[in-house]
Amino acid sequence: MEEFKELIVYTLTGYVIGLSLAFLFDYLGMVQNPFVEWIVRVFSGEGESIFEGIYAIKQRLKNKSISMAEAYGWGKFIGMTFPWFVDFISRLLGVDVYSWQGFYIPYLYAMSDQIGANISGFIYIRRKEGALLPALRSYFKNPVMLTSLLVVLIVPLGLLIVRILGFSPDKNILVALETIAANLCWLPPLVGFIFSRR
Repeated sequence: MEEFKELIVYTLTGYVIGLSLAFLFDYLGMVQNPFVEWIVRVFSGEGESIFEGIYAIKQRLKNKSISMAEAYGWGKFIGMTFPWFVDFISRLLGVDVYSWQGFYIPYLYAMSDQIGANISGFIYIRRKEGALLPALRSYFKNPVMLTSLLVVLIVPLGLLIVRILGFSPDKNILVALETIAANLCWLPPLVGFIFSRR
C-alpha cells in the first residue's frame, strides 16, 4: 500500500503551498480578497486533491486495474470543486464568511473532497462485493473508510465551536491555518498506510 504513502505526501505538499501563498499575499497586503482566499483555501484544503487527481489519471493511463487508493483519489478530485461554488454564492448572498455564519466554507474546502472520496470508496466496495449488505459490512470493517467517515462528521462541529468562540480568519495566514486544521484528509491515508504494514 505504498499508494497511501504517496497520498500523505500530496497532503503535506498542499499545506506548504497554501501557507507559502498566504504569507506572500499577506505581505503584499491582499487581505480579505475573495479570489486570494480561494487560492489559499484551494491549496490548504484541496492541494492534495489536485495531486491525487493527477495520480489517479496516471494510474488510468498505465491501464492498471482500479485500486482503492485510485478510487479514493478520483473521488477527492471530483469533489473538490463543490466548495468553490458554495463560497461564491455565500458571498453573493451577503453571508459573513469571517463569522460563525461562514463556518461551513472552510469545512467544504477541507472536506468536500473527503466526502467525494468516501462516496467513491463505497462505490468501489459495492462493485467489488456485488451486493449492498456485504458492501456495508466491508465498508464498516475498512479502517480507511471508517476514519474517513469520522473525519467528515467531526470536523464541522469543531469549526463551528471555534468560530462561535470568536476566531475570525481575517488574514490569509489565518485562512490557511483554519483550512489546514480542518483538513484532516491525511488521517484516512495514514490509517491505510499503518494497516498495510501490519
